[in-house]
Amino acid sequence: MIIERTQDEKWLVNTYLVAEGPGGKGVLIDGNQVLDPLLERIERDGIDITHVLLTHHHEDHVMSNAFYRERFPGVPFVGHRGTDDVLGEGTLDIILADGDTLTTGDLTFRAIDTPGHCQGHFAYLLNDTDVFTADVLFHRTLGGHARPGGNFPELKASTMDVLMKLPHELKAHPGHMGPTTIGDEWENNLLIRYFRGLDAPLGETVEVKDTGEGELLVWAPDYDGGNKALVRFPDGTEGIYFGSRVTRPGA
Repeated sequence: MIIERTQDEKWLVNTYLVAEGPGGKGVLIDGNQVLDPLLERIERDGIDITHVLLTHHHEDHVMSNAFYRERFPGVPFVGHRGTDDVLGEGTLDIILADGDTLTTGDLTFRAIDTPGHCQGHFAYLLNDTDVFTADVLFHRTLGGHARPGGNFPELKASTMDVLMKLPHELKAHPGHMGPTTIGDEWENNLLIRYFRGLDAPLGETVEVKDTGEGELLVWAPDYDGGNKALVRFPDGTEGIYFGSRVTRPGA
């Protein structure tokens, strides 16, 4: 099986080529406009692209949609109804629901509804060996929920009650930066460790820009070299914020 990715420089977003092998059937997952290495592999190995899978509607993940339509005419776009609603009804040719499967050749993808980063967000489980987690789970961090449709309780549930319930040996392929495993994140992701009750809250009083004062619970690395902060506010609500929005007076 072939799993190859490219990553763009601005957003660090991934596009994936997944194929049975040379001469086999394959799919593309999302589109970051850094496609030449994948197109060369498709041509060199004689891969038959049968579907384009979209994880969600955010612009950094759908930049190649128009190109795909031109380069692979008739190849169906697949995704969540919420993605179709935002991008425009009819953008998707095949709309999946949670738990639905799509099979092409020896590849079977199961759609896993994982809201929280936005509505209409899918992870895709491949052949019970790999999972494409898009913008909910990354290496050592989690996605944000500040954009329209984002929701922290849903993001936490998608992480702990859905993705972390998958077999820990699964290789996880995020929407940004490099791969990890479910088990690695279970053991070493500081946000997940806190949710599991393994690590104590930091307990610092911090100021979150445009939101207010709260208690810093976790200060975790982010995939772009920055940080993510889990903060609890006086009303009991919690949220994950970019470290650049958080002022730590004692730091």
